[in-house]
Amino acid sequence: MVIVTHNGKFHADDAWAVAVLFVLFPDAQLVRTRDPATIEAADFAIDVGGIWNPATGRFDHHQKGFDGARQTGVPYASAGLVWREYGARCVSALAASHTGQRLPDDTAREIAYAIDADIVQYLDLSDVGAAKNAPGGYGLSAVISGYNPNWLDEERLGYGEAAEAYRLEQFRRAMGILTDILVNAVKYRVGAMLAVDQVRDSEVLEGGRLLFLRNSALPWTQVVRREMPKVLFVLSHNQSEKRYMLHTVPVSPENFTARADLPAAWAGLRDAELAAVTGVPDATFCHNGRFIAAARSFDGALSMARLALEAVDSGQR
Repeated sequence: MVIVTHNGKFHADDAWAVAVLFVLFPDAQLVRTRDPATIEAADFAIDVGGIWNPATGRFDHHQKGFDGARQTGVPYASAGLVWREYGARCVSALAASHTGQRLPDDTAREIAYAIDADIVQYLDLSDVGAAKNAPGGYGLSAVISGYNPNWLDEERLGYGEAAEAYRLEQFRRAMGILTDILVNAVKYRVGAMLAVDQVRDSEVLEGGRLLFLRNSALPWTQVVRREMPKVLFVLSHNQSEKRYMLHTVPVSPENFTARADLPAAWAGLRDAELAAVTGVPDATFCHNGRFIAAARSFDGALSMARLALEAVDSGQR
């Protein structure tokens, strides 16, 4: 199998698209060219060739009259075109190889859609000039673009075979970065899916206002935010660090605004200073932002949770 994309400068959308195909077809040959005959003979032509036809492996968006867009109106570039066709298959493959889970087809499609919304559409938006993918100039598209040789590299290497070999090497490095991002995105979402029942079944304390998780690594915020309106704080066991954590519950995934903050008097304190203020001997720290604190023991963390709830009841901030 041969996967062709254009030579010269690459962008995040074509690197992502090719990376997705290599997850599914790891033994394929990669060719970077604009030669029409090579493009015509390839099994896949990505971001080059002037044709969008998934049935024949053609995924370009530069041709005159192209108006492909998501239902949300976000336009497609090659990342989104390939992801639209192969995203669910890629999610299934990565879930099997990296989590051991065999996903139902509808679950794989849901995860693929979520990854499109969180990552892929921004690569497309950046490529077509519709929007930046992050504040400032160093979002994911800019990071990938930085793998292109700059003028200093070109002066050093010249413009012959050595330069082309270096650019191909850099393209593969960019593909590797994007593959890692994709793997992590799938692992996180599969893990969150598998954690839902454990979070729902976890012990609720203090009249329903404190949730206790036996493993801090469980993704819990979405379940608590959507399904447990009474919970103000979450107490969890950080098994790797051998301590207990006290978390606030964010009201939105967009910021740290919480249903209730930890007491203001704890902010930024550690060890003996925090122990003196709380009366909890094994208290270890409270973040200056008052959204997380810790103690070495369950009893210590529970005492801190009760103090935080008392502060909420008394109207202290």
